[in-house]
This record gives sequence, structure tokens and C-alpha cells, in this order.
Amino acid sequence: METQKMKFAKILPVLIGFFVMGFVDLVGIATNYVKADFKLSDTMANLLPSMVFFWFLVFSVPTGLLMNRIGRKNTVLLSLIITLPALLIPIFTYSFASMLVSFTLLGIGNTILQVSLNPLLANIVDEKRMASTLTFGQFVKAIASFVAPILAAWAVVKFLDWRMLMFPIFLTVNLCVLAWLFFTKIEERNIQTKVASFTECFSLLGDKTILLLFFGIMAHVGLDVGINTTAPKLLMERLNIGLADAGYATSFYFIFRTAGCLLGSGFLAKFSAKNVFIISTAMILIGILCLFVPNKTIMYTGIALFGLGNSNIFSVMFSQALLQKPSSHNQVSGLMIMGIFGGAVFPLIMGVLSDFVGGQSGALFVLLFCIAYLLVFVSTKIKTYTIAK
Repeated sequence: METQKMKFAKILPVLIGFFVMGFVDLVGIATNYVKADFKLSDTMANLLPSMVFFWFLVFSVPTGLLMNRIGRKNTVLLSLIITLPALLIPIFTYSFASMLVSFTLLGIGNTILQVSLNPLLANIVDEKRMASTLTFGQFVKAIASFVAPILAAWAVVKFLDWRMLMFPIFLTVNLCVLAWLFFTKIEERNIQTKVASFTECFSLLGDKTILLLFFGIMAHVGLDVGINTTAPKLLMERLNIGLADAGYATSFYFIFRTAGCLLGSGFLAKFSAKNVFIISTAMILIGILCLFVPNKTIMYTGIALFGLGNSNIFSVMFSQALLQKPSSHNQVSGLMIMGIFGGAVFPLIMGVLSDFVGGQSGALFVLLFCIAYLLVFVSTKIKTYTIAK
């Protein structure tokens, strides 16, 4: 029988893998620096997050199918290998074209990682603890997210180059996780012997709950990437401060998102997932409304509420989808992670609208649309029972 110590030894490298998953959020602060360095419009600058998140549309379902063939752990290892050149390129060459290539590889690697890492963790933990454990994984992911802007700001002060701390440190972590997980023995259960087809995967969207949760994931990631890229620009526009200072708004958001993940892992173990979801989305709504007020205290309060609220809704929706179709975890995971494509769609729309209206208010209205969808359509599909006991 497997002891708690043995289980913890397996869970730990998988949880640290969520830190690598957080590398995708560096695109927020990077977009602001690249925009300033190459004097880009909002539309052109927001191509960077689009190049990261576009690949979730292309590779999510194929990755779910690939897991059926090579296993979840091997798929995670593949994602870590693809991420290596994504982190190497910005260290040695810096141009708009090279950053597009880097973020393309980062997006492909992160797509494969997000599809495979969640089911790998679900393979190890008890089903009743799935939502709270996935939320703790999001807590680990958020640490990387809020560290990235801080490293960029420090690098500007120390090296006059925002890339010179973040990418080398993240590259080192990626290598360590790759080696650690490679030497960790994990026996995978619930392996699907029948290899599903693309048609069978997408047929799951015929389930109304799965379909609404899929678009819910799109809206959630649109909110996450949207505030990540927009908050610094909003502060510069309305408070007349520089990028180095405004960039801390991204870290401020992720600090509260991290705290929310840590608190949420406890709340989801005790309270109804439906109540947690509704309260969380209401907090995001209040946070967005605060961002319309050109006052530093109110805007930072809004960013904090946004971070707290947006910390748990992904885990709730993802776990609900897995529980909806327990015999098709790999396919459901692929579909849900494909929803992260929202990080390519919504920021691009935000950039176009911001250029059109001549300010970041255009971006805020797109965020309002996302939260309205979550409140009106998704909240009705969240089960009322407590997921973890």
C-alpha cells in the first residue's frame, strides 16, 4: 500500500510543474516592455499574448489524444523540453520577431503542459480532493506569475535590460523540474486503452454543461491575460506614471491571485463550489468597476479584488468538467485547456478597441463582457455540493 510519504514524493514535482505553467503569464509584463522598446500600437503589442495563446486552440485536443498513446508523465516531459528554447531565445537575441518566435514556443509548450499536468495530478490525488488540490496547483502557478514583473523591474535597475533576470531564472527552474520529474516513478491509473478520435473529443461539446464550461474557461483566461496586459497601461494612462512603476500592478494582481488560490484551496474543501464561484465572480465585477475610477487607491483596490476573485474559478470549472465526464478525462482536459485560447482572442479585441477609442476604456468593456458571461451562463451549471470533504 502506498504511504503518505510516497504519495507526497510523487505530488511534489508535479506541483512544482505548476510553477513552470506560470511562465505563460510573463507575457503580460513582457508585452508592455516590448511595446515600449519597439514603439508598437496596442493592436501590434497584443499580438504577443495572442501568439502564446493561439496554440491552445491548435494543440490542446491533439495533446489529449497524445496522452492516450504515450502517457501523462511523458507528455509533461515533452512540454518541458519544448519550453527550453522559448526561454533561451530572449537571453541571446532581442527583436520583435525573436520575441514572437519565443512566445510561440512558450505557447506550444505551455499548451501541452496544461493539458497533461492537471490529469497527471488528478491521477495521484483522491477524487474528493481534486478541486482543492488543483487550486493549490494554481497557487504555485501564481507565484511564478507575480515574480515575473518583479524580476523584470529589478533587471531594469541592475542591468538596464528587463530580460536579464527573469529568463535565466525561469530556464533554470524548467531544467530542474524536467530532471526531477524524469526520475520520479508514477504509475498511471485509468489509462484509456481505446484511442479516441478528434470527432469523439469534439462530440463532448454536445453536452451543454461541457460547452458552457468551455466558453467559461475562455472568458476566465480572457480576464486573466486581459488584466495582466492592461493594468500597467491603464495606470500609466490615468495616473501618469512610468512603465517600471506601473509594471508592479501586474505583480500586485498576482499577489492577490496567489493569496486567493491559497485561501480557495481551503474554502473549496468546506463550502459549496457554486457559492465560491458566485462570490468570486462578483468580486471580479466590483474590481473591474473600480478600474474606471482614476484614483490610485481605488484602482489598486480593484486590482486586488480582481486577483482574489479570479483565483478559484478555473479550478472550479475544470474540476466540474472532469466530474461531468469521469470516463473521458484526457479528452475533457484537452477541450477545457483549448478554452485557454481565450487568451489570444480577448486581448486582441481589447487592443483593437483601445486603439479605436483612444484609451484603455475599450479594454475594460471587453473584460465586463467576460464577467457577464460567467455570472449569467456558467454559474447556473456549477453543482451546489462541496467537491472536497
